[in-house]
Amino acid sequence: MSQAREVNFPEGARIFEEGSRAESFWIVRSGTVTLQIPLPARRPAPVENLGPGELVGWSWLFPPYTWQLSAEAMTPVRSYEFDATAVRMLMDADPAFGSAVGHWVGRVLALRLQQTRTRLIDLYAPRIATA
Repeated sequence: MSQAREVNFPEGARIFEEGSRAESFWIVRSGTVTLQIPLPARRPAPVENLGPGELVGWSWLFPPYTWQLSAEAMTPVRSYEFDATAVRMLMDADPAFGSAVGHWVGRVLALRLQQTRTRLIDLYAPRIATA
């Protein structure tokens, strides 16, 4: 954890915005972060809520290193913040570490994709069944 620093976000803080440069990532220690899709002239659509122990942000690992979603602190959040460039350099310098981090982020992405799929089925399946 020598690469981590403790940071706090107050309720309502915007942690990052879709399309901005992904220069850091976070692991939540306490509180809730909501991942969101910005919508024109409307409130952002929530995609997922993240809590203690969860990774906030994966775009830092994949070029072009820009956020694909936005994130907001829904409650006061305590987290560990990591510098993305420093972690990528460590991954390059230590292939075993790099592989472990890559697999970890891959598992996070796979789980979130599965959860999103389930939510979409729950949302649209009743409409399809009655059509």
